[in-house]
Amino acid sequence: MYFSGLKNFRIEVEIEPKSFQPIDIREVVRGKSPKIAGKIPGFIYNWLNRILHLREINEFMGKHGHLKGVDFVNEGIKFLNIKFEMVGAENLPKSGKFIFVGNHPLGGLDGMIILKFINENLGSTRSISNDFLLEITPLKDWFVPINKVGTQSRDYANLVEELYKSEDQILIFPAGLCSRKIKGKIVDLTWQKHFIQKAVQHKIDIVPIFFGGRNSNFFYNLAKIRKFFKIKFNIEMMYLADEMFKHKNKTFRIYFGKPIPYTTFNQTKKPIEWAEEVKNITYQLPLANNQFI
Repeated sequence: MYFSGLKNFRIEVEIEPKSFQPIDIREVVRGKSPKIAGKIPGFIYNWLNRILHLREINEFMGKHGHLKGVDFVNEGIKFLNIKFEMVGAENLPKSGKFIFVGNHPLGGLDGMIILKFINENLGSTRSISNDFLLEITPLKDWFVPINKVGTQSRDYANLVEELYKSEDQILIFPAGLCSRKIKGKIVDLTWQKHFIQKAVQHKIDIVPIFFGGRNSNFFYNLAKIRKFFKIKFNIEMMYLADEMFKHKNKTFRIYFGKPIPYTTFNQTKKPIEWAEEVKNITYQLPLANNQFI
């Protein structure tokens, strides 16, 4: 910015970028609902601070919050001392636009690692995600929001359509939620048909990805208890930050399948049935030879 008031005289002022403001859970609640904020007892705020790991997150963001995209995720991986192995990376196409779909066992960390890898290898990649992820400022350019609560607005629908028409790669977790423990196995809930319909409409091939990993037994048991008591509020989702910190020092294995041509999804099956077929193919990647049958 420049200030000029005298002839041939100019002062250059350097404006510092806005620094990261530590997250204060009381202020967050107060901003959302001032009346409720004052009624919440202190021990509830202490509990939220603990399960959200706000001290660690504020410290990390204070050091690295100015970074974006891959650089930001790389620092997060270092911070958590996470390692990962890519299996079948040779199946990744060298060029073209694709829809990448995968299981969602961790509920956040898995998506960041996959987005990092595709961005590094195939260029600009974005994910259709819950709109609250836009609050992660360093990564907001990676997300195209949808509203998981309430009515989907036309603006959101337009953003999604623009993504399919763009040259960016697309990452989708068709279950919409992270995996649950069902009959002793960690699996996604039903994969929705959206990605099948869009693949056919926009003539985009699909690449399946299987992320090997799981959350803690506490997470899955909490989900079962919530479901048993028919509680609609997704309580276990509040523990996803805590689950992420439990993954410190772990190694994950990620499997890439061969592209599935969009012409595969013909009228012999309904879109929801094709979605289930792709889900089955994805879960077979650790065992199969990455062949579409």
